[in-house]
Amino acid sequence: MLTSKQRAYLRGLANGIPAIMQIGKGGISENLVKTVSDALEARELIKLTVLENSMETPRAMADALAEAVRADVVGVVGRKVILYRESVNNKKIEL
Repeated sequence: MLTSKQRAYLRGLANGIPAIMQIGKGGISENLVKTVSDALEARELIKLTVLENSMETPRAMADALAEAVRADVVGVVGRKVILYRESVNNKKIEL
């Protein structure tokens, strides 16, 4: 669980990174969960875009995806979702 100061710090770091994936009408599939988990292991902090044709709200998608990959939701800004999970092998961000 992240504190509000850690969340604010991570949001600041996320400003400079592009969204690396998009979630569309297919929703959260097994393949998406694996891809997001691998990306979190490599980068620790990722940004995703929830497309307009998605059946769920960006907040609901963020919560469901974070639960599936055991990550923390840093924030949801518009249709962008920011996720963080501490890496086991590639530790880059100090909180």
